[in-house]
This record gives sequence, structure tokens and C-alpha cells, in this order.
Amino acid sequence: MSSIVIDSPIGFIEITGTAAVISSVIFFTKPPTPTADKTPLLLFKAANQFQEYFAGSRKKFDLAIERKGTLFQEKIWTELCKIPFGETIKYLELAKRVGHLNTFQSALAAVCKNKISLIIPSHRVIGNDGGLAKNEGGQFRQDWLLRMEGGWPNTPQLSLFE
Repeated sequence: MSSIVIDSPIGFIEITGTAAVISSVIFFTKPPTPTADKTPLLLFKAANQFQEYFAGSRKKFDLAIERKGTLFQEKIWTELCKIPFGETIKYLELAKRVGHLNTFQSALAAVCKNKISLIIPSHRVIGNDGGLAKNEGGQFRQDWLLRMEGGWPNTPQLSLFE
């Protein structure tokens, strides 16, 4: 397993994986030390796609990922990948999409277990009250990402050049 670290507008991002799959994408406020192993080409490809995303020229990632979770978590993560760029859904709606009609707590727990941030876009799930929700990257990152994508209510899309 190798890793690469990139700087982004929302902090440092460590991308971990092998030559075949990305296994985690984790946010840090201070740069972690990347592994000393030879960095696979896939990690450089991922870093490039993240730079394109933050530059506004990429709306969807095209990377092989390795997801490890329960059957329910896998269902939730699959649904997260269906949320289009610039759109949001509430936790209750997410739970309903996978057949849990009356509970959103299990959907929230599955979203929080997502270790492949941005590629599996859990930042696009908001609280049932319409506000920012608990997620893997923190509310300030969720706020920034939703504004950048133009998916946060009553806010224009952020530009990195303003």
C-alpha cells in the first residue's frame, strides 16, 4: 500500500492505494508523510483528477476503488455515487433509496464510514433539517465543497479565481 499527499483548497488530502485500486482518501489539516514505497501510477492519476476537480474542470472521478463495508454500507455508498455534481439529498431520502423507509441514523452511520472521500461524494448528503451534516471531512469542508459545486442553497458556485 502506498500513498501520495496533495494540497487542496480544503486542506491536505492523502490518497492511499495500490497499482490497481484507491483504498482511501482522507483529509488532514497538516500534511501527513507519504509512504516511502514506489508510488503507483494510479495514485498520480488520482492526484491529477483531484486537481481537475478543484479547478472546476472535473465533475466525476474515473478511478478504480476498493470499498470494504457491510452490505448496507455498500448500498449506501452506491447511492452516494449516484448523486450528481452540484446536487444534495437528505439522510432520510438516502435511507429511503436503499429501502430503509423510516430511519436515517443507519444511513448517517454508513456515510460516516466512507473512507474514499470525494470519489464517493458523501459531502452531498445534508441533514434532514436542510443544514450541514456530520461527514468524514468536517462541516467547513462540506460547506466549501457544496458551494464550489453550486449545490448549497442560495449560493453561487465558488470560483478559485475571485
